[in-house]
Amino acid sequence: MQVSVKTFDELTNYELYQMLRLRSEVFVVEQDCVYQDLDNKDQKALHVIGVKDNEVVGYTRIFRPGDYFDNVSIGRVVVSKEQRKYGLGKEMMLASLAAIDKKFPKSPIEISAQSYLLKFYSDLGFSAFGKEYLEDGIPHTRMLKA
Repeated sequence: MQVSVKTFDELTNYELYQMLRLRSEVFVVEQDCVYQDLDNKDQKALHVIGVKDNEVVGYTRIFRPGDYFDNVSIGRVVVSKEQRKYGLGKEMMLASLAAIDKKFPKSPIEISAQSYLLKFYSDLGFSAFGKEYLEDGIPHTRMLKA
């Protein structure tokens, strides 16, 4: 998988279409969650895009402090269902953490994690805080990597 980090304006039409399709495929269809994915926040985000065989198979978006949480944050972490068995989720997160380290060195990172993925994020150095809550009908937990 090849990973690139781009601003919204640097995305090609093809990349934008593919990343939105992937997010819809997983978050709306696979997780059966009706929510507004197009939230006018993509324009502020850094986009981490994983491409394999000319198709977007992994994605995250990064926000600077104050654009989503008070801290730097990572969201919309997604890997296509067919590619999850290859460890691409971890690869996408490591690329996202590297991009943050380059752009926002030594910044704490806050995420809103789907609760069933707490171990995945804990293994990457995140710690849960606060109570579990529902976001778009799915249990989530706030996590912080200091």
